[in-house]
Amino acid sequence: MKLLFDHNLSHQLVKRLADVFPESNHIRLLGMRTADDHTIWKYAKANGFVMVTLDADFYDISLLRGHPPKLIWLRCGNCPVRDIERLLRKNASTLLAFEKDAGMGCLELHG
Repeated sequence: MKLLFDHNLSHQLVKRLADVFPESNHIRLLGMRTADDHTIWKYAKANGFVMVTLDADFYDISLLRGHPPKLIWLRCGNCPVRDIERLLRKNASTLLAFEKDAGMGCLELHG
């Protein structure tokens, strides 16, 4: 599973979760720090990523455009990187099942 972390999440998550989600990336590391949400959405779709965000705007885009890409919407507010890492690790099997479920486009995770 390839996760693409939005700008509102730390780029450190890529390295910290490499053992669980080794092909993941962050928009900052891709040189897309100033890209708008629609550009990021298109990039995720074209490159087989699952978007990970705290941002409701991506949920709105997913309602309008459907999936792919799939969206993991973290509903935990601003919290330390270690808490986000823990939440994603704890739910790794749920995330993998979500990726395989053709009918689901958005998964909300509450911290």
